[in-house]
Amino acid sequence: MTADTLTDVFEEHRPVLMGVAYRMLGRVADAEDVVQDAWLRWSRSDRGEVREPRGYLVRITTRLAVDRFRQIQARGETYVGPWLPEPYVTDFAATAPDTAERAELADSVSLAVLVVLESLSPLERAVFVLREAFGYPHAEIAAMLDRGEAAVRQLAGRARRHVDERRPRYEVDPAQRRDLTERFLAAAAEGDLEGLMSLLAPDVRLVSDGGGKATAALRVIVTPAKVGRFLLGVARKEGAGMSLRFLEINGGLAVLLLAEGEPDSVLQLDVADGLVRTVHIIRNPDKLRSLADL
Repeated sequence: MTADTLTDVFEEHRPVLMGVAYRMLGRVADAEDVVQDAWLRWSRSDRGEVREPRGYLVRITTRLAVDRFRQIQARGETYVGPWLPEPYVTDFAATAPDTAERAELADSVSLAVLVVLESLSPLERAVFVLREAFGYPHAEIAAMLDRGEAAVRQLAGRARRHVDERRPRYEVDPAQRRDLTERFLAAAAEGDLEGLMSLLAPDVRLVSDGGGKATAALRVIVTPAKVGRFLLGVARKEGAGMSLRFLEINGGLAVLLLAEGEPDSVLQLDVADGLVRTVHIIRNPDKLRSLADL
């Protein structure tokens, strides 16, 4: 292959590689580093032995992501307050015209699922991502991870049970989510506690991630009254001069809040049965850097 062909082949598969790395790590910067390392391996490899570039590149990326995930776990860093993944801008409506396929892709990269994936072992997470998000058969995953197929099947079953037991399952109507999000924002901006509480499910949870670097609740907040009061307090204190943009984050509608044109927060609601079940707020500035140029 010529240098131009090498680059073209890699760029063709970059979105898939980024999708694998991000689902493995939940961190955009780390995922980008892994993909860059995969490019370096690809550019130096003996391509005469590469029969199928996509499979080869996914294998490299997966192994690098497993190593990176192990390094993150080994550091054992204490995170201040609840942890949420770094927001990842997606556009599944354009890349997956089939509604069922789009829903599966969105689910596999949702904030709720990525939080659960943090508790898996690196190999369990790799198997889950390759199997559930990208549909690779067990035999191919075994070859990618240099494991036996029987072992991979066990890892897949264990990971699937773990995720199914812990993740919430919401059938999300995009139009309903948009409507509720707009009503939610209006009630918060108007200081309408009663109106805000009417949108919240009885078991609503608010999870805010400031990472110790931005104002956020240090624990998950529950009950409509407590969630509503917290949100109105934030709106009164932080809301002046804010602008907002709607965009697709992690497969679903989200709101990017900007202060003087700079990313301040990402807000995303999990919705079911016409009510808000979970409020996700990401304020850690380290996690918002990738959104600065949008």
